[in-house]
This record gives sequence, C-alpha cells and structure tokens, in this order.
Amino acid sequence: MSSTLLECRGLTMKFGGLVALNELDLDIRAGEVLGLLGPNGSGKTTFFNVVTGIYAASAGAIRYEGSDISKLSPQQINRCGITRTFQRSRLCLELSVFDNIMIGDHQRLNNGLWFNLMRRTRLETQIREAFDRARELAATFSRTLSEKLLRPAGSVTMIDRRRIEICRALISQPKLLLLDEPSAGMTHEETRELMDDILLVRKRIPGLTVVIIEHEMNVIERITNRCVVLNYGRRLCEGTYREIASNADVQQAYLGQS
Repeated sequence: MSSTLLECRGLTMKFGGLVALNELDLDIRAGEVLGLLGPNGSGKTTFFNVVTGIYAASAGAIRYEGSDISKLSPQQINRCGITRTFQRSRLCLELSVFDNIMIGDHQRLNNGLWFNLMRRTRLETQIREAFDRARELAATFSRTLSEKLLRPAGSVTMIDRRRIEICRALISQPKLLLLDEPSAGMTHEETRELMDDILLVRKRIPGLTVVIIEHEMNVIERITNRCVVLNYGRRLCEGTYREIASNADVQQAYLGQS
C-alpha cells in the first residue's frame, strides 16, 4: 500500500448556516490518481479551496506529509508542494504563454529590485533557464504549444489553454496536483486528448499524485485508481470506478436513480 500523502480529519467548512464540508475524513495516497465525485454542491471544489488555503477551515485538520497545514497561507501551501487548476480559466490572455506558465513558479524566482537592476547577467540566465523549463514542460503536452511560448495565451485553442493551466500548476514541481474539471468547455475529442496528456505526464513525473474533479465519467473510469464520492459535504463511499458506479447510494445521490 502507498503511504498517505494528505490526511483530512473532521474537516468542516461553514458559510454562515451552509455546511459545505461536514466533518470530512479523507486520505490521499502518494502516487495515486484519485477521482473526487459528487453532485453539484457536494463540497468538491470547497475541499480544494480549503486544502490550498483559499478558505480557512471552520474545524478539523489537514496533515500533509505528516505536518499540519491547516493554518498555512496559500503561498506556504504552494511551497509545500500542492498546486491546483480552476474550473474557470484563470489565464491572463494578454500575457504570453510563457508568462502564464511562469506565474506558477514565481515564488522560486528572484524578483527583487536589486537583483533585477544590478545582476543583469544572472537575471538573463534565470529567464533563459525558466524558458527552457517551460518549453520542455509544454512539449510534454504538445510540441506545437511549446513553439508558441511567446504568443499571447488568448491566441491559442481551448485545449491549449487548459494545457497552459496544467503546466502552470506543474512548473513548480509539486507532489500533489489538484485538477478542478479540466475538461470543462472542451469537446469529447479534446477531452480525450487532454486525458492522454495527463497520463503521459504521470509517466514522466514519477510519484506525482493527482486528485481530479470531473463530471465526465469516461474520464474518471479511464485515469483514476480510486474514487471518493461526496454528498452534502460528507464522504458517501469510495472504491474503484466500477465499485462506486454500482453503488446504490451513489446512483441515488449522484445519478438520480432510486
């Protein structure tokens, strides 16, 4: 069995009288691809927001590699090795593809005024090295995309924009990648291509752990090792895709079947 990378116990998130996460217990194992499922409003994206520090949990604890990260800021959590994408695109379309990717690694770059003004040679080396890393990462997804790093992000296709967002999350070399509906807004063919990309990335980045929120069940069936289904902020069940798809409680809550 793989070791536990992230452990949540009693995780609760309240927005006034609305309980979005209700004493949730959930473990994420190192190296797995975990599908996080559930009907709209079940707490999936709220879970991502709490884990990444966007929301401070109302109660409960989050432990990552054995350390409590419940009270850390989003920047501190990012430095721990947890990154994410968002369901709605967060790209700066006027900026270049390269600039958008490197936003995900800004904490490792030296952005001080003294460095930028007085150490121009080192700055040039840093930018060149960053460009090479961004190009290599983009090429993992698409050789064509890797040749467009200096073009505005708004000039590329929807699937390439999703690739850019995933590259931005990967450029800092995280251990845990959280993907929030990466296929949103794409065709079935584009979705299939993007899932091919994610599977290829996992082969090229050994040990990368992925949690994916996705409503396309063929995606979940294809790329996940294990699934957890949420309902009303609680864990309804977990297991392989086939196990959760045949679960009567899941069919009632998620698929609307009695």
